[in-house]
Amino acid sequence: MKLYKTKTGIVIEKDNKFYSCNENWDSFINDDNILQKAENLISELNQRDKTLIEDLLPPVGCHQELWACGVTYLRSKVGRQEESKAAGGADFYGKVYEAERPEVFFKSTPHRIVGHHALVRIRKDSTWDVPEPELTLVVTSSGKIIGYTIGNDMSSRSIEGENPLYLPQAKTYDGCAALGPCIYITDKPLDSKTMISIEINRENLKVFEGSVAISQIKRTLQELVFFVYRECSFPHGCLIMTGTGIVPGSNFTLKSGDEIKIFIDGIGELINKVG
Repeated sequence: MKLYKTKTGIVIEKDNKFYSCNENWDSFINDDNILQKAENLISELNQRDKTLIEDLLPPVGCHQELWACGVTYLRSKVGRQEESKAAGGADFYGKVYEAERPEVFFKSTPHRIVGHHALVRIRKDSTWDVPEPELTLVVTSSGKIIGYTIGNDMSSRSIEGENPLYLPQAKTYDGCAALGPCIYITDKPLDSKTMISIEINRENLKVFEGSVAISQIKRTLQELVFFVYRECSFPHGCLIMTGTGIVPGSNFTLKSGDEIKIFIDGIGELINKVG
């Protein structure tokens, strides 16, 4: 089952059938039994068509935060070591990959997040910028994973590589993240063979592509939730990006007008352009 946030309300998709309701997004999402709640709701609603999901908002509530976990894939560790080598920060990333405690950081408030087909941004003071395609967890206030969405963690590698202490500036700014197009809700764990894929097009030409299975994440998803929630409360729940296993080489940087397509099995495709 999938949930979409639109300007006119919540849309529920089940078996390619669409249902619209006017529930409050924040309270609707923050429910450990959301799957059963949605099942009960659609039994009372009239079926509609796919035009309901033409005008999508990012699937995040007004009172939710977006957090992120880094260096969860081996490729991410290597990439971060490469970018920070000159600044003497490479050892930090090697150590955190092996450590008990993962890298966890605050990514964004809702107003800096964009949705499907909206514009993401690259910083004006950055010279090396990449998208990071990430499986993103939807977690309730109790710490239960109730769904999944697609995340694009826009990152300035030039700023982050200059000094690891610049991570917040490299990661958090207006238009720094995209989420969508929906939340896939399920009471079962995702298949470890689930693939994340990315394609970047520039002037109608493919300039980068890559894919990785979520089985390559070094830590369990619940472990990442545990550390985010360890000393932080989330009264309305939160979303957690789980890191990237696809890192473009040092010869690639995003440019204005680039189109970024991220696909995750079972969830769908998130498309954004660079503004």
